[in-house]
Amino acid sequence: MPIQSIDIPAAEGTAEALVARPSTGTGPFPGVIFYMDAFGLRPRIEEMAQRIADWGYVVLAPNVFYREGTAAELAPESDMTTQEGREAVGTAAFPRVGRLTSQKALPDIDAWVSALAALDGVAPGPIGTTGYCMGARLAVRTATSHPDVVAACGGFHAGGLATDEPDSPHLGLKDARARFVFGHADNDRSMAPDAVARLGEALNDAGLEASNEIFAGAPHGYTMADTSAFHPEATERHFQELRALLDGALKA
Repeated sequence: MPIQSIDIPAAEGTAEALVARPSTGTGPFPGVIFYMDAFGLRPRIEEMAQRIADWGYVVLAPNVFYREGTAAELAPESDMTTQEGREAVGTAAFPRVGRLTSQKALPDIDAWVSALAALDGVAPGPIGTTGYCMGARLAVRTATSHPDVVAACGGFHAGGLATDEPDSPHLGLKDARARFVFGHADNDRSMAPDAVARLGEALNDAGLEASNEIFAGAPHGYTMADTSAFHPEATERHFQELRALLDGALKA
């Protein structure tokens, strides 16, 4: 089934979102919110969302940067398979990440959760979420702000999950009830070993079922096949661990 594009009334305007559905089978299916990386909605995100959908899920991937422009307006203009091209795109993309504060993100998250529940073919009950790069922060915030709804949360090559800021995502884990899987990039300045350890302590203190591991040799952005950071082995490991998480929490 082809990827569908929909519009969602968000906190400060209308946001585009991609919807991926299983290629086979009849629903209803559990819902999953997919949070993109800093480079936005694009063919690679469609590929990943469809792969998850084909496990038996309805996947919603919102344009979380809708305040900045449409997905087409924000699409990468350089070939990101080269280091130079990826850095060039990042120069434009990364400031947007900083402008998406928690104060802006949280009301948007309410809109994404409501939109997913309203989609045709989505089963009532718990949902999952997965996020990449800065999207992992949004995935965690979704799990901590909607603990009665989110039963599974994945975060991969994340940044800034456990900082000294008063709104650091890890501080909300005390309110979560989901199962968590984190696959961190190796030698990642945005999620250094001390931050991984801090995240692990918060997960343990909250009594949450979680995996919190560094994927050896995998650079930041390792799942993104359209960039120079792509690491096939780490990407496949991420898909395996994410599927086990979603199936265990949403289909058991």
